[in-house]
Order: sequence, then structure tokens, then C-alpha cells
Amino acid sequence: MGVSEGIPRRLGQGRSCCPHCGLPQDRVATLGHEWVMLEPDLRPLAHEVPAGHRWIELSDGRVTVYGVCPPEQFQRCRIEHRLACPAQLLPDLWPWLTDRRDENARRTERRNAPQPEPPHEEWPDAG
Repeated sequence: MGVSEGIPRRLGQGRSCCPHCGLPQDRVATLGHEWVMLEPDLRPLAHEVPAGHRWIELSDGRVTVYGVCPPEQFQRCRIEHRLACPAQLLPDLWPWLTDRRDENARRTERRNAPQPEPPHEEWPDAG
């Protein structure tokens, strides 16, 4: 196990910022030796996500599209960040995803909002 002090190392983990909205996204390896950018900290029930958009996490850290219909009742999955990105125009795929996109848009606005000026140490004489 090497330097990881007995903790198995997971493949393909990483986090970067989306070039469109600036929010974080998880960079994860796929079974096909490619990369996919997934929405962080979101694992909806797989039956709520259309088959072609379900990314299932494997034990080694990679992900694969899960097209089995219907999935197990309590199976969780992940979705690509591009589906939840507020800066990309996409159709309204699912109501809960629209809510996620709206929340991400608010997060982007807060991140890009101008910061208030620091208070002045001495106020001018107003007469």
C-alpha cells in the first residue's frame, strides 16, 4: 500500500473549476480510460436519472454509465457537471436538476459579487 498508510488509493480522483461557471467539479476516470467531470457532492437516486446520464461509482474509484432499467430502488448515481452548470444552456431534463442549476447560479453570483469596501478609518466632516 506504500505511502498511503494502509488506506487504498482510489483511481482518478481530482477537483477542478468549471471553465464556464467557475464552480468546482470532480474529475473522475471512466472504465474506458477517459475522464468525466461530475457534479460534486450530489448522488441522486438512480431511478430519478435517465439511463444514459447515470454514472455509477465503482470500488476502485472509476465510474461507468449505468443503463440498466429500472435500477435498484436505493441505488445512487452521479451526474455530469455540465448538466447542473448554470452557465450552459440545456433543456429542462428533470425538475430537481433545474433546482440544482438555479442553486449553482446563486452560488456563482455570490462568488462573483463585488466585495463591500472596508470601512473608512476617519469619516470626512459633513459640516
